[in-house]
Order: sequence, then C-alpha cells, then structure tokens
Amino acid sequence: MQRQVRFEGQVQKLSAEQSDLYFSSRPLESRINAIASPQSAVIDRAELEANSIKLHQQLGSNPPRPDFWGGYILKPVYIEFWQGRTSRLHDRFAFAQNAQNGWAISRLAP
Repeated sequence: MQRQVRFEGQVQKLSAEQSDLYFSSRPLESRINAIASPQSAVIDRAELEANSIKLHQQLGSNPPRPDFWGGYILKPVYIEFWQGRTSRLHDRFAFAQNAQNGWAISRLAP
C-alpha cells in the first residue's frame, strides 16, 4: 500500500479505572483472548485455543481485567503522513500542533 503514519507526542498510562472501562467495552471474545494469550511468547495454535476455551468456561461472560492489561493514551503534537509513489516523488504531509492548539500543515520533500 506504500503508506505510513508517524505520531509524536506525550504518552501516558491510563488509570486502572480507565483501563477497566475500556476493557469492559471490548467484545467478550477479545477480553477472554487477552487473558488467554501470553503476549509475544512462543505458543502453538492448539494451546492458544485450549487456553481460550478453558478461560471462557472459568470466567463466564464478565471476565475481570487482568493486572497486566492496561491502556495508554497518546497526546500528539506532530503527525506525518507518507504516501509512496513509484516515481519516488512521494507525498509527505506534516501536521504540527501550534501555540493556539491548532495544526499547521506542511508538505515535506520526499
């Protein structure tokens, strides 16, 4: 697709209350599978599916948010969009937050 988006800004960890709200808003299967999956660990598909089934049976329809699961919020001050072209004259646009909390838009050379 030859597309990229880059964000810069301050990142803050969400509070436990905010993470609870977001976790509970997600579909049930997503919540169960977030608990069942040891993120980034080597695992085979059968084990992952077995974990999911077992936890669904144990936790029911309202699983609690696990302690390891939380969210972050990004407050961007700079956003750049890149669209590739075969000629190498790619499109790049930068959005930079200004002092009035608006956005200055610039075209950048590829």
